[in-house]
Formats: sequence, C-alpha cells, structure tokens
Amino acid sequence: MFNEICIYEAKLTKLNEIEELMKEVAEFYLQQDGVIDVRYIKRTHRQKDFNAVKEGQLPIRLTKNVGKVIYVLHWVLENEEAHARVSKLGVEKFYKRWNRCLITMPKIILGENIV
Repeated sequence: MFNEICIYEAKLTKLNEIEELMKEVAEFYLQQDGVIDVRYIKRTHRQKDFNAVKEGQLPIRLTKNVGKVIYVLHWVLENEEAHARVSKLGVEKFYKRWNRCLITMPKIILGENIV
C-alpha cells in the first residue's frame, strides 16, 4: 500500500469552508479506483510533555486557536500509480478552493507501509 500524509495550516476565517471541502474531497477520492481510505483529522489536543505521556495522563484539549488550525490528511492507496492518477484529478478539481483556505503550502509525506 501507498500512503500520503499531508499537514495543512488553515486560516481561522476559512474553517467552515475547509471542513466542507474536506468532506467533498474525501467523497471524491473514495469513488476513485485504487483508493482504500481517506481520513481528515483536526488537531484538537496536545500532550503536556513527555513525562505526562509516560505517566498515562490524558492529552490536553485545545481551547483556542492562535493564528491557524492544523488539519492532517491520511490517505491510503493501492500503489503509487493510483496516487499519481488520483492526485492529478484532485488538483485539477479542488486546488483553487484549497489554496484560498490555507496559510502556506501543505507539508506532504509519501511512503509505503512497513507493517
């Protein structure tokens, strides 16, 4: 399997727009051959520190957004050919709308499964 993890920094004024867009994009991707799963995640929590993790403490819920909101896409495809084909379709269909919502270009990580 082939994966894309994409980190987005969204403008505070565009949160409703980007979340609706994510639903539309996920639905579009899931209809394409070779796409296994599409998940968008909104950053809503953080860890206090590593000691809190070691002690099994609950993460801390974020109560305010300062300057931006972070979203993550985790997208699973059959192979890199499917990724290339579907990515091209997605850019053609959604790029301008994404670009209006983002502060910077997304950070993209691509790779194959280990386990």
